[in-house]
Amino acid sequence: MRVQTTTCCVVGGGPAGMMAGLLLARAGVDVTVLEKHEDFFRDFRGDTIHPATLRVLAELGIAEEFLALPHTRMPRVTMETASGPLTIAEFTRLRPYGFIAFVPQWDFLDFLHGQAKRHPTFRLLREAEVTDLVVDGERIAGVRAQTADGPLEVRADLVLAADGRDSVVRERAGLEVIAKSPPIDVLWFRLPRAPGDEVPFFRTEGDSVLVCIDRGAYWQLAHVIPHQGFARVQERGLPAFRAAVAALVPTFADRLGELTDWDQVKLLSVRVDRLRRWYRPGLLCIGDAAHAMSPAGGVGINLAVQDAVAAADVLGPAFRAGGPTTGHLRRVQRHRDLATRLTQAFQIRVVGNLYPRSGPAAEDRPDPLPIRVIRRLPALRHLTGRFIGMGLRPEHVRPAAEPVR
Repeated sequence: MRVQTTTCCVVGGGPAGMMAGLLLARAGVDVTVLEKHEDFFRDFRGDTIHPATLRVLAELGIAEEFLALPHTRMPRVTMETASGPLTIAEFTRLRPYGFIAFVPQWDFLDFLHGQAKRHPTFRLLREAEVTDLVVDGERIAGVRAQTADGPLEVRADLVLAADGRDSVVRERAGLEVIAKSPPIDVLWFRLPRAPGDEVPFFRTEGDSVLVCIDRGAYWQLAHVIPHQGFARVQERGLPAFRAAVAALVPTFADRLGELTDWDQVKLLSVRVDRLRRWYRPGLLCIGDAAHAMSPAGGVGINLAVQDAVAAADVLGPAFRAGGPTTGHLRRVQRHRDLATRLTQAFQIRVVGNLYPRSGPAAEDRPDPLPIRVIRRLPALRHLTGRFIGMGLRPEHVRPAAEPVR
């Protein structure tokens, strides 16, 4: 088996892993990112770049270069219920960027890779699937991976697990997972976008919810269904599914015929969980590996990036001082844990309110309480915009420091 050594081995080339790799390489840390796929192309992955993430890019001096990529902008979240249209979150007062940018996740990751590889201490290994950990006594000392060139062992002073909600690393490390699942799943699909389309971002009526993301040439759509309800949706057939979507947004009625096969509809089983402890000696989990988020608010990428910034802010100086201790890893979790827990609680409560599971007939139901409050107090949309756009504890990037020697 081939053996390589590095200072920090990042497992997973998603938003958390690539941002952490960029920031640590910028600090002069020798960092190797292992990505199990040959490229970043995944359909129906999160693609919302929030104002807090844009601020991180601005602090790195690369925001304008990023915004030169093809993207769409959403300055506010609009919603339509049986009671009429409503703006539920306003981002325009946020600085330096008052909007959410929608960018395909693969473009975002390619961009971060392009920035990271400018630093000589950064390396990305593709088609490197981590299968196990290297354990030295009580300490994690590296990982074992299967690559296109055969088995590989990467020895590292620290393993940074950013391998997502189905993290192999956290499972192999035996870290305890606390699960809290909201009562929904999501069906992702896309439809052509016609010039002049005017569609609310969020459309709800009774038990039916549709999220509409303007991707320029097409609409990326998320139809919310009860948890484990996809089989029932399929039993009713595609015509019934198309009719349900058309009832929510009549604008789409003329193009729903393009949905001809269930293979065009992708199921996302929503799961919210978190680790009780994000670390053990030699290992730290961040992003979805530490806390899987619901798609409510589209905050998963933002929290992953904020974790990466917080980790780099702590670990960069620690590597310069001789290497991170368990105390440094604990410090990262303490810094990010409360914001994560409160955001997850908000997601579960909001999802529970927006998708009533029992009660009066749909036409007799009032709007959920949070919606009624915002209708009565429109100024609250700026507070919800700050919460969604910036999060509870937005991070700042440390100034570039001397490389680790």
